[in-house]
Amino acid sequence: MPKLVWKPSTLLYPVPVLMVSCQGKGGKPNIITVAWAGTVCSDPPMLSIAVQPRRFSYQLLKETGEFVANLPTERLAFAVDFCGVRSGRDVDKFAHLKLTPEKASVVGVPMIKECPVNIECRVRQTLPLGSHELFLAEVVAINVDEGLVQETGRLDLGKARLLAYVHGHYYGMGKPLGHFGFSVRKQGKK
Repeated sequence: MPKLVWKPSTLLYPVPVLMVSCQGKGGKPNIITVAWAGTVCSDPPMLSIAVQPRRFSYQLLKETGEFVANLPTERLAFAVDFCGVRSGRDVDKFAHLKLTPEKASVVGVPMIKECPVNIECRVRQTLPLGSHELFLAEVVAINVDEGLVQETGRLDLGKARLLAYVHGHYYGMGKPLGHFGFSVRKQGKK
């Protein structure tokens, strides 16, 4: 099939959906939905999120330099969308959505209890990019629901039924299709 030349835009999909909790000094916690995010380093463990400077959460992130990247489930799709389209200037998202702020183990920003994975982060650097500013953050703690940890100690995130974002739509993550290196694994080995 012939390919079309497409206008320049972001078409690298799917991307993870994060509910990023943040809080200003002495203020109420807030949640912003972020889809422009990713792992950027394994040692030290780091991730990035991109936020528009006009967003309410942007100032909170700049003020404290801390956030929690909460991984939402399919059951949280409504809350994910709401936190992406409503401003924390106007509504207390935790209260409105009946989400539970939970004390984080390292950072001073609350986690979202209803999310099965909470990644606590400290911003190390920011980069203005244009419409968004990139926050490069070190992962300082990860909190995981016990039910996702297998007897072997590995995580089974397939059980979590996490969300992905694809060009304006939310999708559930399906069953695993393989693991890293399965294409070269010797027959009979697992």
